[in-house]
Amino acid sequence: MRLTVGQAVVRFLASQWTERDGVERRAVAGCLGIFGHGNVAGLGQALLQAQRTGEADLPYRLARNEQAMVHTAAGFARMSNRLSTYACTASIGPGSTNMLTGAALATVNRLPVLLLPSDIFATRAASPVLQELEDPGGYDVSVNDAFRPLSRFFDRVWRPEQLPSALLGAMRVLTDPVETGAVTICLPQDLQAEAYEFPDALFAKRVWHVARPPAEPAFVERAARVLKAARRPLLIAGGGAVYGEASGELDRFARETGIPVADTQAGKGALSWDHPNAVGGVGSTGTPVANRLAREADVIIGVGTRYSDFTTASRTAFQNPDVKFVNINVAAFDAVKESAFPIVADARAGLTALLAALDGQRYETGYEAEVGRWQATVDHAYHLGHGPLPAQTEVIGAVNEACGARDVVVQAAGSLPGDLQMLWRAGDPKQYHVEYGFSCMGFEIAGALGIKLADPGREVFAMVGDGSYLMMAQEIVTAVAEGIKLIVVLVQNHGFASIGALSESLGSQRFGTSYRYRGANGDYNGGHLPVDLAANAESLGAHVIRCRTIADLADGLKRAREADRLTVVHIETDPLAPVPSPESWWDVPVPETSALESTREARTAYEAAKRGQRLYL
Repeated sequence: MRLTVGQAVVRFLASQWTERDGVERRAVAGCLGIFGHGNVAGLGQALLQAQRTGEADLPYRLARNEQAMVHTAAGFARMSNRLSTYACTASIGPGSTNMLTGAALATVNRLPVLLLPSDIFATRAASPVLQELEDPGGYDVSVNDAFRPLSRFFDRVWRPEQLPSALLGAMRVLTDPVETGAVTICLPQDLQAEAYEFPDALFAKRVWHVARPPAEPAFVERAARVLKAARRPLLIAGGGAVYGEASGELDRFARETGIPVADTQAGKGALSWDHPNAVGGVGSTGTPVANRLAREADVIIGVGTRYSDFTTASRTAFQNPDVKFVNINVAAFDAVKESAFPIVADARAGLTALLAALDGQRYETGYEAEVGRWQATVDHAYHLGHGPLPAQTEVIGAVNEACGARDVVVQAAGSLPGDLQMLWRAGDPKQYHVEYGFSCMGFEIAGALGIKLADPGREVFAMVGDGSYLMMAQEIVTAVAEGIKLIVVLVQNHGFASIGALSESLGSQRFGTSYRYRGANGDYNGGHLPVDLAANAESLGAHVIRCRTIADLADGLKRAREADRLTVVHIETDPLAPVPSPESWWDVPVPETSALESTREARTAYEAAKRGQRLYL
């Protein structure tokens, strides 16, 4: 079949499917793109032709920011349990390199996204072309080489003959739950328009089976022996428990063993918040209940977690001198972390095998009363009555109470992720979507768009602070153009609340964290800037509801649910309002010497906390 490279890419992607547990779905549900020189006459023409002729079913969606469209693909992939994603195409130069941050986010979070950046001329006939980086060390280098360390698979296709192997290699990684992340195929702009006689077999329907690797019996037995000797075990549910759709097995494991279950940011919702064994988030932004259990636990069972520093409280969370780890993880790389007894398996398969090997053993840890007291603390934080401006915890409470059982909250950066991890009550494995692997400012609205595309039947609440909103709000326009309803809760606190609080705790006095005029002494200590983000959202096509009080917010959220289009609910909050303590720590170094008393005091506190840090050998 004689096609251009661009046309061949579109036909191939439209024919790829994944299958798990007997259910097939599109591997690449569509293509997000912004056209410029490099792809307008290549992939752009191919997508147009597919749309007009029906020769390939690969829907195109016009994005407004290249980084944002990768976030949209990542949100879609996460909501699809990594079984489906979007492709992203951009023009040569800055259009493509704008996708680098999105690539990093996807790979850090182990989320499949397909990036198709345009590249320099394969023939070099017109070199150097507009926006080409000239490297005196080699003519085959372009700015797209920056994608190499951020991608789980990277290839540059110089000749049409190379395209089939590149596409098949890309799909192999996109559909591998262990290896997945950003996948990049660079397409020189002249190559995209070049015709070639491709084999028909390349475009036949291809189904990629996503396996559930079973647990090796010998590893399960060894882990079971460790657990049978335990008195105070704690299970930590990570993202793998959600992606592996293991909530049913986790529920059974917890009920039959009595073991308390904590969660990570990616694992929240794997077990409902009101489950009798649920103790909430663990680590630096966790609950005091989970963190007390973590400090005393003699065995930690990690299910689908990669043990980030927030989960381990920078390796101060687990203080029992004899603590051991049993890790169930589809990736051997993660399964052996913390010198664990590994079970390299799918979360569902691993939990089932381990429960059978425990042979009815139960543990009584007496944490139920603590959980009850903590939930009373959450209720208090949700209805604090703080004034004159409301507290952020009250905003979270209003959104949580406005959410139906299947609705989704989306967040990524600032002080909201920590407060959400501690306070949010998730009743569904897909209700809570906080991107905290890369914690990328600007993810929220773009990610919410991808989530809504993946599951249009759910209401999607994107909670975004003013700092993150100013980074990237353009996909409001995309959602409006596509007729996609989102509810954006815009929290205005005139600066970077999270870094402000961290700065203060580290002795840096909230320096450079407020959006204010520069004062007479050179500091940013003047009045608040006259920035009207609600008006900005309105100018982008959103319906806007302005709120002053929590009662206003509750009413605004109700109206937003009833609306049939994207609605921004705006409220101003007090960045200094109190938040419950997680009774945990996060390692952020403080200068060893300073002329500032505030910094010297913070260093003393830092050294005291760091004495609890340990390696688990």
